[in-house]
Amino acid sequence: MKALGLLSGGLDSTLAVKLILERDIEVEAINFVTPFCLCRKGGCGASEAAKTFNIPLKMVNAGTDYLRVVRNPKFGYGKNLNPCVDCRIFMLKKAKKYARQIGAKFIFTGEVLGQRPMSQHRAALDLIEREVGLQGKILRPLSGKLLPKTEAEQQGFVDPQALRDISGRSRKRQIEMTREFNIANYPCSAGGCLLTDKEFANKLRDLFQHKKRVTIKEVNLLKVGRHFRFGDNKIVVGRNEGENKVLLQTKPKADFYFEVPKCGSPITILHGPKTKQAIMQAAGLTAFHSDKKISEVTVNFGQSSLNRQITVAVPVLAAVDAIRI
Repeated sequence: MKALGLLSGGLDSTLAVKLILERDIEVEAINFVTPFCLCRKGGCGASEAAKTFNIPLKMVNAGTDYLRVVRNPKFGYGKNLNPCVDCRIFMLKKAKKYARQIGAKFIFTGEVLGQRPMSQHRAALDLIEREVGLQGKILRPLSGKLLPKTEAEQQGFVDPQALRDISGRSRKRQIEMTREFNIANYPCSAGGCLLTDKEFANKLRDLFQHKKRVTIKEVNLLKVGRHFRFGDNKIVVGRNEGENKVLLQTKPKADFYFEVPKCGSPITILHGPKTKQAIMQAAGLTAFHSDKKISEVTVNFGQSSLNRQITVAVPVLAAVDAIRI
């Protein structure tokens, strides 16, 4: 008997795996790596959880096909740019295909009824199952007693009485389960998704509006620096030394970069047309975020080297905020 579990590495999916293993069922896990994962511990911990339970783990990198889902979700967005229902459908479709490959009898997840407002209420769970073609076939062990019996229960693979009746956003019951199963150093109780973050969502929305084809690399660069939109130009200003290095390493050869000499200064990258107005804007933003505290600042810039100079008036805060994404 084998089951396939969706293992994000968070507390809920980790406990779901443990519940199924307790039934003497062989478990294999699948994890989806997206550029939007956000966890307070700095990593989602799926690999660590799989090692703890000594189960195989299939890592799936969500690529450009996933970005197309994020860009045009059939079932819309949540509060920001989070297409939670479409995201779940995307992952379960791939999980369904992989379950067939490994001969898994059923699929299970760590979802908790009522925990996520967009994708984990009863109507959404039913909709997702229909879209994936897995009606009644997805077991959710943490909320199983509150949901209709699945095929896994009806066929005797899993005892319904072994499932839990957890609902809502509190993680109190889950924390109690870590003590029940003697799970120490458990993963973050609630990770997160950058698509629910307003500032990041604005950056991604701007990228979608100005580029027909978007890559994972471009999405990852949205996490670096302060981003500004000036007409057809994108201007990115580093926030610290580490981001300055990333911006220099990833800068396209045709783009200009800017720096205020002889003081603490960000590295600024100018994407798009190199008009005089755009250069002045990029130089002004560099000066504004530098340690120079004077009204006019000389900024060095260039493509492969800082071989040019321009002196600009430092913009006021309102002008900076007006073009910030």
